[in-house]
Amino acid sequence: MKAAAMTLPSQRAEEFAKGVLARERATLGRAITLIESSSPNDRADAAQLLRLLLPRTGSACRIGISGAPGAGKSSLIETLGCELLERGHRVAVLAVDPSSANNGGSILADKTRMQKLAASSGAFIRPSPSAGASGGVARASFETVLLCEAAGFDIILVETVGVGQIESAVADMVDIFVLLALPGAGDELQGIKKGTLERADIILVTKADGEREDLARAALARYQEAVSILATLSSRHSPHLALCSAHSGFGITDLCELFEKLYVRLKDSGALEARRGKQRVRRMKLMLESELMALFLRDKQMRSWLHESESELLEGATTPFLVIDDIIERFEGKLTGGS
Repeated sequence: MKAAAMTLPSQRAEEFAKGVLARERATLGRAITLIESSSPNDRADAAQLLRLLLPRTGSACRIGISGAPGAGKSSLIETLGCELLERGHRVAVLAVDPSSANNGGSILADKTRMQKLAASSGAFIRPSPSAGASGGVARASFETVLLCEAAGFDIILVETVGVGQIESAVADMVDIFVLLALPGAGDELQGIKKGTLERADIILVTKADGEREDLARAALARYQEAVSILATLSSRHSPHLALCSAHSGFGITDLCELFEKLYVRLKDSGALEARRGKQRVRRMKLMLESELMALFLRDKQMRSWLHESESELLEGATTPFLVIDDIIERFEGKLTGGS
């Protein structure tokens, strides 16, 4: 079999790679925009850029922060980020915002909510629209993590929307998954799935200050009880539980030390690379499904079949199972030269 010709990187990809490695924040921002683009020309340059930078990635601790709206994710990240900077780290925050229903744009503008952190030369904050991506994680967030690592950031904090399947989405792209819980909002365990508690590495009860401190401690006790019950049903390690307050700074230093301890343990045991390897495989499969669907929809005849099937489904004349079976049969016939 003849070897494929080696494609030389474009000038734009080389310039972006040089700027990212030189830790130029403006270039890093433009490189992330390139990765997020769906333009065919941009995708070609993005692929070349990733190939150039891949050898310089993988050295950061990737931490996911998830939780329901109101749990104080942004406030915690700013306080946490400032503490990490004081400890000598370079911190990148990837804040995945809800998207505008009209244009998919980022509407929360996390930079305006993390002004102190954003002003530091050792920090980089990137608000990105979720743009309808599964679990609220932007389509290119995984690759954005790699770009930030290549730019020398050794702590990557991924803040997420906190809705739908968000917990699984963020857990599949980070080393340490933190679930934030808000005290005093009724039954703290209500609506939190068993699988979410099992995937969390840390359950953090926030806003443990002032009049809410007692409520926070009561919430923590409930989570400890739930985790204890789950531990008897699962062989997976139990998550760490803690209290914190972004407002007073209570628990933030302990949280940083816990991150460092968990990361070293994962790295030394070999579990870190094993976890990341599985994440890369899952990511590939999800992207393959998305790209195959896009390829499918670019075919005029396939679009016609889908439109026809949608009409039949709306009328109740068929079922999704039968539609898929029919379309796959037609598609296989098309591939083998049938009509």
